Amino acid sequence: MYNLVVFASGNGTTLQSIIDAIKEGNLKAEISLVVSNNPKAYALERAKKSNIPTYIIKSKIPDEMDKELADVLDKTKVDLIVLAGYLKLIGKRLLSKYTIINTHPALLPKYGGKGMYGMNVHKAVIAAKEEYSGVTLHYVNSEYDRGPTIIQTKVKVMPNDTPEDLAARVQYAEKIQLIEALKIMINDAKK
Repeated sequence: MYNLVVFASGNGTTLQSIIDAIKEGNLKAEISLVVSNNPKAYALERAKKSNIPTYIIKSKIPDEMDKELADVLDKTKVDLIVLAGYLKLIGKRLLSKYTIINTHPALLPKYGGKGMYGMNVHKAVIAAKEEYSGVTLHYVNSEYDRGPTIIQTKVKVMPNDTPEDLAARVQYAEKIQLIEALKIMINDAKK
């Protein structure tokens, strides 16, 4: 079985889409662990409801966090780490040991980087009067949202969009894109 570890800092809607795809048989994978830096993240509840082990990061210092996570993941089956609304920079130990992907709610390289997440992105896109926003799935490196792009999906920005309207359409596209990309990655790994 292909083993995913999902990192999430918030509500966990993207995590839920992975859980649902697995339960429905649309994704031939297992989530070995859900990791969060936020003990109040609803993603942890979603994991617990599906009997998925969880881990809350204890350290707040980046180098110590990197070592802590490397130690935890050494005891876990990991084929791929998926960042799904995870708001911390990934450290060198993890980057050197694992393939890590991130889903971002914009067409990178625009609207990426530190502080550009969630509604911050959608507000910036609307304020700039962009014609399109979208979703970028990319490999993770040592800089926020700068790793090589795997795939992007465009989402039209409508004239009267609020950030919430745009967010809903982007999140919908994000979940479809992520599951389809994971299917391809899992199939490629089996070859």
